[in-house]
Amino acid sequence: LITEHPRYNEIVNELQQAARSNLIFGLHVHVGIQSRELAIHIANQVRYFLPHVYALSTNSPFWVGRNTGYKSYRTKVFDKFPRTGIPDYFANIEEYDNYIKMLVKTNCIDNAKKVWWDIRVHPFFETIEFRICDCPMLVDETMAFTALFQALCAKLYKLRQQNMKFITYTRALINENKWRAARYGIDGKMIDFGKEMEVNTRALILELLDFVDDVVDELGCRQDLQYIHNILENGTGADRQLAIYGQRNSFEDVVDYITTQTLVGI
Repeated sequence: LITEHPRYNEIVNELQQAARSNLIFGLHVHVGIQSRELAIHIANQVRYFLPHVYALSTNSPFWVGRNTGYKSYRTKVFDKFPRTGIPDYFANIEEYDNYIKMLVKTNCIDNAKKVWWDIRVHPFFETIEFRICDCPMLVDETMAFTALFQALCAKLYKLRQQNMKFITYTRALINENKWRAARYGIDGKMIDFGKEMEVNTRALILELLDFVDDVVDELGCRQDLQYIHNILENGTGADRQLAIYGQRNSFEDVVDYITTQTLVGI
């Protein structure tokens, strides 16, 4: 079932089965940024942390009645679309705008909303839009991921005000961690590029929380971020779905569980 709207009809007409089979749901978080130049600066750096938050959000282990072996199969489905995944580094907003202009000029897209990266400088709102997370089951999870994205932007902004910045890494390297997050969630290891070694994902997430700690009180989001410790202890949405399924190999049980969880806190 596809919502009747000219934009969606156009996407289906262009992408055909890739669009018709795109039965997935993600969480999009917008963080307001005062200028587009600042937004591209922050977006370049925050790309490194996307797999960390993605691992916390993994919540799509099943696809067409099968256990996929992934904690998040959603991004594997979405990879069939063009212009998805981790974006490249852009030296400045002019370079990004020139990229968009080239795509429009050559009839690849009609506007920048058809750039479906995991993070983007939004073409119409004054925001950075984070698009990498699976759709959470719980309100508390949604608030935690939103708070973490906001805190990351605030931390990187604070560093810029002090004439400092976080190291930027290539798309190819970040994609290695994204794949690990999709496959293993928080139970695997990611690459610490600075140390050039594998580190337990849970440990890297704790380091991430330490990294943003000096901005969370000013933002008023410490309580929301505290829920991340609950996820690290009790598992992600994918972990919980798999546990329910493992009891009786019943997808009906999984659906009932998701329905119940979605109503918690509402």
